[in-house]
Amino acid sequence: MSAAAPAQAGLFDCRDSFASTIEALAEADPRIVTVVSDSVGSSKLGGFRKKWPDRMVNVGIAEQTVVAVGAGLANGGKVPFVSAASCFLTARALEQIKADIAYSNVNVKLIGQSSGVAYGELGPTHHSIEDMAWLRLLNNLTVIVPADPWQTEQAIRAAAAMNGPVFVRVSRMPVPALERSDASFEIGKAETLVQGDDITIIANGTMVHRAVAAAKILAGEGISARVVNMATINPLDEAAILAAADTGAIVTVEEGSVRGGLGGAVSELVTANTPVPVRIMGFPGFVPTGSADWLMDHFGLTATGIADAARQTIARKR
Repeated sequence: MSAAAPAQAGLFDCRDSFASTIEALAEADPRIVTVVSDSVGSSKLGGFRKKWPDRMVNVGIAEQTVVAVGAGLANGGKVPFVSAASCFLTARALEQIKADIAYSNVNVKLIGQSSGVAYGELGPTHHSIEDMAWLRLLNNLTVIVPADPWQTEQAIRAAAAMNGPVFVRVSRMPVPALERSDASFEIGKAETLVQGDDITIIANGTMVHRAVAAAKILAGEGISARVVNMATINPLDEAAILAAADTGAIVTVEEGSVRGGLGGAVSELVTANTPVPVRIMGFPGFVPTGSADWLMDHFGLTATGIADAARQTIARKR
């Protein structure tokens, strides 16, 4: 695994992976430029600016402008990576993302930094728990929520390689590197990290390692829980979700709203095809002010909480 330096012992900041990957890609492709809204530091793009000051545009705190500038650069033949805090990039500039990026189908890569409740202590104005729900509704926009540094690198590389608009949701919360038997990444394809037959836990982003830990807890009780990393929620891996329904029960876990995001996407598909009990875990509404760790604990987004939800959902199986 390349990219990230340890944030804590055994934990990594996926923004480091983004930054080192974009620098490596820019070395090989002079079309790659970055566009930021006074977010060089929080996007970890100081190294990029030092190497290529003429390939970075800083528009200041103006997220609508940052998206519009990215669209203009793409129309001029550049490959712009537009990087800003996800809470502001997706809320303030949703109209520009819809019209200038998705509807116009331009080759812009949107990087939503510090997503979810990573800015916990700054309160609801800085929480980004609606972004997955908003953006997965837009035609033409690929939406990726990587789970660890390696997958962040693969997502950025895949975004750069494809011709079309992409949104990559990058957390600043330290996460472990996931153990994989098959280290491959493809847009629109889910990743099964743990095999199981009694229930399936579908997660993405910072929730994936917690889902794996929950599966270990359940395994100690004789419950076989499959864990699926649904890193891409647009396009959705429908085959993986329908296969998950074969286990008879599903729990979805996301660092986002329980309405409209990953859980909503899974429920829509399952309900229309092969209904089974689905439990959606996430945040039920505006999230109070508090550290990210406290918020996760408070709303049960922990290995123990996920295991509890799995037991309850298994009890609802027909």
